[in-house]
Amino acid sequence: MNHNENRIASTANERDWPVECRRVLVVDNHPTFQEELCALLDAVDDLTVVGRTYSGTEATGLVASLRPHVVITDLNLADIQGVEVARKINVRDREAVVLVLTTSADNESVFAAMRAGARGYLLKDADPARIVRAVRAVADGGAVFDPVIARRFVGYFSTASSSLAFPELTASERAVLRLLAAGLNNTEIARQLVVSPKTVRNRVSNILRKLRAPDRAKAIVLAHEAGIGAARIRPVHCGHRSP
Repeated sequence: MNHNENRIASTANERDWPVECRRVLVVDNHPTFQEELCALLDAVDDLTVVGRTYSGTEATGLVASLRPHVVITDLNLADIQGVEVARKINVRDREAVVLVLTTSADNESVFAAMRAGARGYLLKDADPARIVRAVRAVADGGAVFDPVIARRFVGYFSTASSSLAFPELTASERAVLRLLAAGLNNTEIARQLVVSPKTVRNRVSNILRKLRAPDRAKAIVLAHEAGIGAARIRPVHCGHRSP
């Protein structure tokens, strides 16, 4: 396989990209899946595939030249593992984030990817719409896990939930409260958690009821008093990068 066959990078000039697009680099050594994934992403107005490669080694170099917001990588590559790709990108480039899209759902693979700095982990059988939402979420500062993996994580930490603040809240409600306390609105919370705005509204209602808070402001105060709350996460879009 020659160099041109190994990589197909976008020839579009940066000024031709939509102002609000998120640039994506795809790293996968399965030609059919790579082609289908690129077609899916390119069909979405606010996503642009700026490059693709079968090689993990080449991917780390393309990040510097193509400046993607998101690098989607499989774990099982021909030359180096996707975990190593994530680690190198995390060390060398503070602007690009890694979303793992793979068939491996074992704990060792998931934790290795997270330790390497991956911001999301989805399985390849995920619904196309979920993949699109995940790309947007990690590009905008969120973290995304496949539902199969997320349920497993909830199981791991459920035994410790009684010692956390507001034990009456479910894990999903606590996640909403944390983002609420960080200053995000319902639409932003939905994007971060990759759920619908209606789901967020329902969880906020449950939070207010369980905490006996008359409104969101009071719930935020209670969260801050319990030590919950972080700096607001700023979106990252084409044409605007956070320092």
